[in-house]
Amino acid sequence: MWRLLMVAGDRTNFAQLAEGIEARPDVVLTWAETGRDALDRAAGGGVDLLVTDERLPDMTGLELIGRLVTVNPMIDAAVASSLSDDDFHEAAEGLGIMARLPLRPGRGEGDGLLGRLEKIRGLMTAVPNP
Repeated sequence: MWRLLMVAGDRTNFAQLAEGIEARPDVVLTWAETGRDALDRAAGGGVDLLVTDERLPDMTGLELIGRLVTVNPMIDAAVASSLSDDDFHEAAEGLGIMARLPLRPGRGEGDGLLGRLEKIRGLMTAVPNP
């Protein structure tokens, strides 16, 4: 079971993405409207993937991810962004972001995110402990 947290002040930007993700029986989707609320939920555990809008009422999506790594670095993250590939890479370097999404991601992006998450988590469990 995958636990996803979508963070958006305006859910309409993620409506198509959420619709596709909610159709999967192996996903539980919850929402947060602010970065602060998302960080509180992440600190409590129970989140596998956090997907954030570019701008939130209290911070940017990249600021949220920067703070997320200090709260729970094991949560994978995706960010909607209008930045060019080069600018996004520069701004997000070192944050461990799994994916950059368009500002209004669709159903296909949801399938892609979950596929990447499954691959990453599968690789993590395949690595033997020393």
